[in-house]
Amino acid sequence: MTEHDPSGIDLARMIARNAQGMPSAPQPRKKKPKSKPTARSAGDPQPLGEALDELIASRGWSREVNLQHLLGRWADLVGPTNAEHSRPEGFDKKVLRVRTDSTAWATNLRLLAPSIVARLNEQLGDGTVTRIVVKGPDAPSWKHGPRSVRDGRGPRDTYG
Repeated sequence: MTEHDPSGIDLARMIARNAQGMPSAPQPRKKKPKSKPTARSAGDPQPLGEALDELIASRGWSREVNLQHLLGRWADLVGPTNAEHSRPEGFDKKVLRVRTDSTAWATNLRLLAPSIVARLNEQLGDGTVTRIVVKGPDAPSWKHGPRSVRDGRGPRDTYG
């Protein structure tokens, strides 16, 4: 028994039967003989990967896609230990933003930043990344909690 993959008119008929409460009995499809692959013409379907490659190239997105691919391999760029304590947060105007777990890891990554920029530019082309901004963890918010003041200054007010 072969599996039936409804598509086109068969799928429309099945949906219409289900909507009317009738059992959905797909009509058998005729098998086409397998033909040898030939050169594709302009209107022929093509594999998804090829279509995406053409779209990316035509829109000029190659550099950005390659950058995202490399950032997906962050551990290969900075090493597994550094990757455990840092993650890329964004890329804008040739500047890569990275967030770390602690200020110590931020300092360590700042020391490695020139070599990371060199590796990225080596693989993506010169000038793709000009610098890396490394940030430590976010500071705690003083706007919440038992010692916060709704309107005005908070617990660090020493001027009044």
